[in-house]
Amino acid sequence: MKVTEHIEKANGKSLFSFEILPPLKGQNIQSIFDSIDPLMEFNPPFIDVTYHREEYEYKELPSGLLEKKIVKKRPGTVGICSAIQNKYQVDAIPHILCGGFTKEDTENFLIDLDFLGIQNVVALRGDAVKNETYFKPEKEGNHYASELVTQIANLNNGIYLDDELQNSSATNFCIGVAGYPEKHMEAPSLDSDIYFLKQKIKNGASYIITQMFFDNKKFFDFVAKCRKEGITVPIIPGLKPISTKKQLNLVPHRFKVDIPDELIMSIVRAKDADAVKQIGIEWCINQSKELIKEGIPVLHYYSMGKSENIKAIAREVF
Repeated sequence: MKVTEHIEKANGKSLFSFEILPPLKGQNIQSIFDSIDPLMEFNPPFIDVTYHREEYEYKELPSGLLEKKIVKKRPGTVGICSAIQNKYQVDAIPHILCGGFTKEDTENFLIDLDFLGIQNVVALRGDAVKNETYFKPEKEGNHYASELVTQIANLNNGIYLDDELQNSSATNFCIGVAGYPEKHMEAPSLDSDIYFLKQKIKNGASYIITQMFFDNKKFFDFVAKCRKEGITVPIIPGLKPISTKKQLNLVPHRFKVDIPDELIMSIVRAKDADAVKQIGIEWCINQSKELIKEGIPVLHYYSMGKSENIKAIAREVF
């Protein structure tokens, strides 16, 4: 079932969903099941699975020269999605990126998903690889998420890259895209970011899922701006509880989001690691309850492969 259909079927009830990471190469899928199992009691209608592109590593040779090596540390997104749908009978939603894909790679990826009965995707540009300052698309790839959305929408209309195909089958993907309540880190302003977000909707996206935030007012203001610009699709908030003191610096640096002073100081004054984790849980519970009170269709949690704190939140909220 499509995400939009799940929302319609809920008849105004706020749904619970979460995102997982593929395991590091060498680990088996049981680690994924172990992180999902504790959360199934809250009846998630869908689970997102991230896609991690290649990384470059440099190995020093005996001669002293450096050899560039391409490594994929978290493969398996498609296989995990298939396993989730088979084991839990819930929809799995793979992320699909511009980075690391040619348009032909993208088309073949989508064909595989279609054959597996996967009806939802989240279309993202993706980040630059770690040793590059700016994102670089593949030579024959999509440059922006809006272009990727167009390619997926074209397949939904039976339009493939090979325009000589006859009697081609149309896919039926529901396309999600990212939104940024505090703007994308590369956007010059929030208004310009929303302008390009609207383009993704025009090109065929059916819902928006947001970057994490810790101040609900920023989310509500973002939604209001989107509605003012004529964006009418569901907007799903992305939430993540702070769990360590280190994240006070890591999260703003990595994701370019603000953390409210009240939350910062509570964590700074916490007596130990358990207290920090509990503060993060309670803050996220309060966020969640306020969002539900405002009729938000789905609350989406970034679990980062750890379900203990997400379960503690869900137990109080759903």
